[in-house]
Amino acid sequence: MHRYPRDMTGHGATPPHPQWPGGAKIAVQIVLNYEEGGENNILHGDAASEAFLSEITGAAPWPGERHWNMESIYEYGARAGFWRLHRMLSDLPVTVYGVATALARAPEQVAAMQGAGWEIASHGLKWVEHRDMPEAEERAQIAEAIRLHAEVTGEPPRGLYTGRCSVNTMRLAAETGQFAYISDDYSDDLPYWRRFGARDQLIVPYTLDVNDMRFAIQAGFAEGAQFERYITDSFDCLYAEGQAGAPKMMSIGLHCRLAGRPGRAQALKRALDHMAGHEGVWFATRLQIAEHWAATHPPKPRLRPSEMGLAEFVVTFGGIFEHSPWIAERAHALELGPAHDSARGVQSALARVFRSASEEERLGVLRAHPDLAGKLAAAKRLTAESTAEQASAGLDALTDEERAAFTTLNDAYTGKFGFPFIIAVRDNTKASILAAFERRVDQDRATEFAEACRQVERIAELRLIEKLG
Repeated sequence: MHRYPRDMTGHGATPPHPQWPGGAKIAVQIVLNYEEGGENNILHGDAASEAFLSEITGAAPWPGERHWNMESIYEYGARAGFWRLHRMLSDLPVTVYGVATALARAPEQVAAMQGAGWEIASHGLKWVEHRDMPEAEERAQIAEAIRLHAEVTGEPPRGLYTGRCSVNTMRLAAETGQFAYISDDYSDDLPYWRRFGARDQLIVPYTLDVNDMRFAIQAGFAEGAQFERYITDSFDCLYAEGQAGAPKMMSIGLHCRLAGRPGRAQALKRALDHMAGHEGVWFATRLQIAEHWAATHPPKPRLRPSEMGLAEFVVTFGGIFEHSPWIAERAHALELGPAHDSARGVQSALARVFRSASEEERLGVLRAHPDLAGKLAAAKRLTAESTAEQASAGLDALTDEERAAFTTLNDAYTGKFGFPFIIAVRDNTKASILAAFERRVDQDRATEFAEACRQVERIAELRLIEKLG
C-alpha cells in the first residue's frame, strides 16, 4: 500500500471564508523573531559559531571558536534593533517567536514585550538546526522549550515556530497537546487543520517571502525600498482578494538584528502606514487568528479514504462503478494521500484504474449497467444508486408511450453495440436523455464505446459527490 503524506490540495479552488472580525478584508500578522542569545555559540554548548541570517556574506561556522563579529551582530538585535522595533510596533498586536534560551537572557526585552501586550510564542529551545536531530532528542528539546518558556514568561507558549525544523517537528509538537497552533509551514494564505494520529492540529502558515531574512540571503532585498514595495504589493494583492469576497491572512516576518537596522526600519514604517491607511484591516496576533479560526472553522470528522484498509475501502467504494469492486481493489493499491480524501480525489484513483483496464474489463463494466427504464427497473432489481438515479429524471414514472420508446431504443442500441445505453442521468432530463439516446444510437462503435466510458466515469463522480460531499 503506497501512501503519499503531502497534501497538494489544501483548501482548493474555493477556500473557506474566514469571517475575520468586523468583516475585515485581510488579517495582517506581524512576527518579531527574538533569537539573539539563543543562536549557535560555543558559550551555549554548541560545536561552532552561528552562520545563519546575518550581515556577513558567506558566513561559515567556526568549529570550536567564538565568532566575535557574528556575536556582535546578534547583540545589535538585542541591544538596539529590538528597541527600535518595539517603539514602532508597541501599539500593534505582534507575535514574538521567542527562542526560550534567548528569552532567558533578555529580562528587559521580555518585560517590554509583555508590557505591549504582545503574544510570546515558542521559537524552540535554541536557534539551531533540527534536521538531523534524533527524534528522542528533539522531543526532549520541545518539552524543555515549553518548560523554560513558562519559567521565563510566566505562562507556557500557545504557539510554536521552530524555523529550522526536522521532518518530525510538527508531529512531535502536536503530540504534546500544548499548542493552539503550529507555524512551521508555508503552504497557504489561510490556517488549516492537519491530522496527527488522533489529534487535529491547527496550522497557521508563516512566510519566508514577506520576511526581512531576504536582506541576509543572496536572492534577497538589497535596500529598504525593495522590502517596502514587496510588503505593500503583497498587501494590495491580498486586500483586493478580500474586497472580492475571499479574505486571506498576510504574515510579515521580522528579526531584531535585520529589520531593526535604521534603513530597514524606515522602510517598514512606510509599509505599515500604507496598510493602516486602508479600512477593514485586522491586525492580530497569531494566537488571535488561531482562536478565531478554531471557533469559526472547527475541525470536522470526515472520511479519509487514503487511511482506509483494503476491506473498508472496497466496502465503501466498491459499488461506485456498477457491480465492479475490482476497480476499488486496484485503486487502493495506488499511491493515495490527503489529495484523495475527497470525492474528486477518489474519483481520480478509481478512474485511473478504469482507464488503464483492458477493453474487455471496461466492456464488463459497461455491461454491468442496467438498461434505462428497462426490465430490471420494472422488476425493482436495480442497485440503490441506479434506482435513485433513474428516479431523479422521472424514469420510474414513464407513460406507456415513453416506455415503448425507451424499449425500442434499448433493443436497437444493445443489439448494435453489445452493451446498454449509459448516461449520467442526474445531469439530464427525460427529454435530453431521449435526445442523446437517438443521437448516440447512430454513432460508430468505437466512438460510442468511448462516450459510454466517459458517462460511466461521470456517474461515478456524481455518486462520490453524493457520498463524500
